[in-house]
Amino acid sequence: MSKFTSRISSLALSIALVLGTSQQAFAEDSATKVTDKAKAEKWSVNSPQGEFTTAKIDVRQGTWMNVDISPDGKTLVFDLLGDIYTLPVEGGEATALMTDIAWQMQPRFSPDGKHIAFTSDEDGGDNLWIMNADGSAGKAVSAETFRLLNSPAWSPDGNYLVGRKHFTGSRSLGAGEVWMYHKTGGNGVMLTKRPNEQKDLGEPAFSHDGKYVYFSQDATPGKTFHYSKDSEKGIYKIKRLALETGEIKVVVSGKGGAIRPVPSPDGQYLAYISRDDFQSNLYLHDLKSGKDTLVFENLDRDMQETWAIHGVYPNMAWLPNSEGMVFWSGGQINKLDLESKTATVIPFHVKTEKKIQTALRFQQDIDQDNFDVKMLRDVEISPDGRKVVYESMGHIYLRTIADGKAKGKAKRLTKQKAHFELNPSFSRDGKYVVYSTWDDNELGEIRMVSVRGGKSRVLTNEPGKYIEPSFSPDGKSVVFRKASGGYITDPTWGLNPGIYTVKVKNGTPKLVTESGEFPHFGAKNDRIYVLRNGETPQLMKISLDNSSADKEQALYQGKFATEYKVSPDGKYLAFAERFKVFVTPFVERGQVIDIGPSAKNLPVTKLSVRAGESINWNGQSNELYWSLGPDLYQASVAGLFDISTEETASKTDEQASESSEKEPLKTYLGYQEKADKPSGRVAFVGGKVITMEAEQIIENGVVVVEGNKIIAVGQQGQVDIPSDAKVIDITGKSIMPGLLYAQAHGPQGSNEIIPQQN
Repeated sequence: MSKFTSRISSLALSIALVLGTSQQAFAEDSATKVTDKAKAEKWSVNSPQGEFTTAKIDVRQGTWMNVDISPDGKTLVFDLLGDIYTLPVEGGEATALMTDIAWQMQPRFSPDGKHIAFTSDEDGGDNLWIMNADGSAGKAVSAETFRLLNSPAWSPDGNYLVGRKHFTGSRSLGAGEVWMYHKTGGNGVMLTKRPNEQKDLGEPAFSHDGKYVYFSQDATPGKTFHYSKDSEKGIYKIKRLALETGEIKVVVSGKGGAIRPVPSPDGQYLAYISRDDFQSNLYLHDLKSGKDTLVFENLDRDMQETWAIHGVYPNMAWLPNSEGMVFWSGGQINKLDLESKTATVIPFHVKTEKKIQTALRFQQDIDQDNFDVKMLRDVEISPDGRKVVYESMGHIYLRTIADGKAKGKAKRLTKQKAHFELNPSFSRDGKYVVYSTWDDNELGEIRMVSVRGGKSRVLTNEPGKYIEPSFSPDGKSVVFRKASGGYITDPTWGLNPGIYTVKVKNGTPKLVTESGEFPHFGAKNDRIYVLRNGETPQLMKISLDNSSADKEQALYQGKFATEYKVSPDGKYLAFAERFKVFVTPFVERGQVIDIGPSAKNLPVTKLSVRAGESINWNGQSNELYWSLGPDLYQASVAGLFDISTEETASKTDEQASESSEKEPLKTYLGYQEKADKPSGRVAFVGGKVITMEAEQIIENGVVVVEGNKIIAVGQQGQVDIPSDAKVIDITGKSIMPGLLYAQAHGPQGSNEIIPQQN
């Protein structure tokens, strides 16, 4: 296990001593002690829940091993399976410095050989750490919780570490920056700024004199990451940052690219890796003449075409005398003599044990006639709180609810099968539902229908991509959003997108504003509210009165807001941030108001215990609803912001938040549908049948399938083929149990419209 000292135990002991000054005090404050102890017991990667088994590790080869050598040239340090080991430079038995559950990697000796820097996720995310050379007294240098760090490298004076800090934008794998940290800690200093959010940068290394920092960077054109990059033309370049001036210059580039810069101790060479005909090879770049020399061929394939968050190739190291290098390749640690350009294998033996968490598995029954429908969208409550409407499996359903229970079966609001239905919303009197439709060929419409069912009525006068309709308080108008289409929906009829209103009786849609989402009315008929996304999402008030001087006005804004919904009486504002639901009093002041979960300018109450979306109000504005999967949540806001006689002045913000947070009422709305199953029988005849019976293979075999089940497998002539079966001749082919590979990049729909053929 790790030799890291435990700060948690000492902290817990200190709390116990303070609370335990007397038996009487202990008895009176036992509840407080339990709370404080829970807070003191910090979560750790090395103390996970679950069941574990022990795996015995006995290996003499490894994969993707980072290697370094001590300044005296006597000891190697390397990582293997998330642990760090030392090894005599001659090879032999490896000594474990740590074998805990946390993932430790990329070890680097300090210039004096007394410490080792490394990357660890012990505190929950990758950070730069330092420990003694014997593995003791490990401590974190950086303390990032979101922008994670890796690839430490020492400055020649041993006072600083550089590392790669990870940044993400709209795509998950992101880009990197080089940051520098003092060995004793701190927030660090940025050395290189990422040019965009998707092109990688990393593998930092100091020059021998500490004047420069080398790094590799994806230098392909454009700002977005692409998989189909040509490594022959060159993907990565090696650059050099001058610390005194901040100037950055390209050092090595061109055909095959250049990665993993490793400056020699004498300052004469820069070792790096490049491609020759897609083969990764080791080169030396003479820093005086600029000459590049191939010194070792047939390295393992580098990662230039991919996101290489932890480096494009594992760490390599120079021997202290600059006459050779050590590096990983072919599962082995190799020692290269530069004069002869010959490499020898340094043998190692790792024998240890690792804890492996038992995978959590659930028995799945795929042979079912029915399945549970749990994905409900656009769930909305009726004004009287007695009915709920939602979209599921492409159609709108209506259901009665009471006291946290769904009554009866979910019933479709219409009977048509021609198009999809989505975005249902009740009129303020609860008599009608307005909704959007979608057909891959005919496109969409805005329709309204009675809650009693029957024939629906079209409100729009031309096809389009229509979503998010909502009634005005008097029920005479509907506001909705028109999207532009494209991506995986037909781009036609996508001109002039924006927010529109239309009269329910013989109206023509009228453009109100060109940008905004989730349009809805509050208490008045002459204004609507929309969410407008930008650098900071804002709640906008849009006047429908053409004579109004202030047609558009920003009312509220929140950094992570995803929904705003003004109550029907105009007194409250509900909003969602990070999928949590909050409510605050609604007020206008002529300028935008900053609001969020921790706002101090106005009272804010968190209503959701878990996540939620599709915020909506009942007609009296005293109950707020939201949904998560098949569950509808309901919370009362009645009296929430009334003057209280309780003594709250002494409560902390955290205590006040906890006291106001009540468990919302939950109603399960899921239901069952029949599973889709094929019919008929099919016989595959004449091919080679690869069975699941050990290594058994049947030549000239037969496989008979009925519905969705295989009912017979065997030799042709020994299996009865039903007379009504469709026979498919597979002579010369092979048939085997199905392998399913599923991968999806990009949207399943556009603007919440999911194509029928998706």
